[in-house]
Amino acid sequence: MAASPTSASVPGPNRQGLQDLIFKWTTWFFAVFVLLVMAGIIVSLVISAWPSIERFGFGFLTSSEWNPPKERFGALVPAYGTIVTSVIALIIAVPVSFGIALFLTELSPRWLKRPLGTAIELLAAIPSIVYGMWGLLVFAPIFGQYVQPWLTATLGHVPGIGILFSGPPIGIGLLCAGVILAIMIIPFIASVMRDVFELTPPMLKESAYGLGATTWEVMSKVVLPYTRAGTIGGIMLGLGRALGETMAVTFVIGNTNLLQSFSLYQSGNSITSALANEFSEASPGLHTAALIELGLILFIITLMVLAASKLMLSRMARAEGSKS
Repeated sequence: MAASPTSASVPGPNRQGLQDLIFKWTTWFFAVFVLLVMAGIIVSLVISAWPSIERFGFGFLTSSEWNPPKERFGALVPAYGTIVTSVIALIIAVPVSFGIALFLTELSPRWLKRPLGTAIELLAAIPSIVYGMWGLLVFAPIFGQYVQPWLTATLGHVPGIGILFSGPPIGIGLLCAGVILAIMIIPFIASVMRDVFELTPPMLKESAYGLGATTWEVMSKVVLPYTRAGTIGGIMLGLGRALGETMAVTFVIGNTNLLQSFSLYQSGNSITSALANEFSEASPGLHTAALIELGLILFIITLMVLAASKLMLSRMARAEGSKS
């Protein structure tokens, strides 16, 4: 005769309710803890940067002067360099990463897919200082000798964008830093895109192919709409890496606090490179507060980028809902 299950082997409703309650409050604790940590970071940055905020006010964002001996500081040049290099990196990295993910998921032969994917992921493991040294010693001389003159000859005379490719080709500068950042973030974006593309149900793609769709039509009309959130998340991950990169940018951006023109060839500065170059030697007081305010500005820029991506995703979701 089979033994009946005992009450000890089957959890009762009270025990299940207790487990659910513990799980609920544990997840709530960690969610609130993350928000408290973020709020604490913001408060500590504001307190440490308050002397600079009180002294310069909103003019800190619009001033291009950075003169520690005279205690005159402005964030325009570092903020401009951070945004410009990150935008250049995205313009280069997103289509390249999309092409890599498309090849790995749809076009690559089976024997090449795994080693090529592993090789791309290994690029993300290279330390940023190695990228910086390679960029300064190898890439920048080649870039200044061959690529920049060619860009000047081809795009320098185009109305509107010609000013971006004017000036002496010295190698290092905003454009060089943007290219190095692009090389650094391509593995992150490509890996995320590849993973989310592979999550698309095969039935959807096979149905599109069966109706006569080309590979590009399948990717643009089936895979991308299905994996939109993951794709944008990968792009935002790469953008966050580009905004916060320090050593590689410090090596190749030029580290000058001058904004003479809108040429991408000119040397510049970024928020992270300014912090890396000056924070350890900054005198206590207004100089240190100005550098901390730069960190606060970078924090706010990152939050704005994330908020914009969430808003874009929500609007796209509402648009899809209205179509259906």
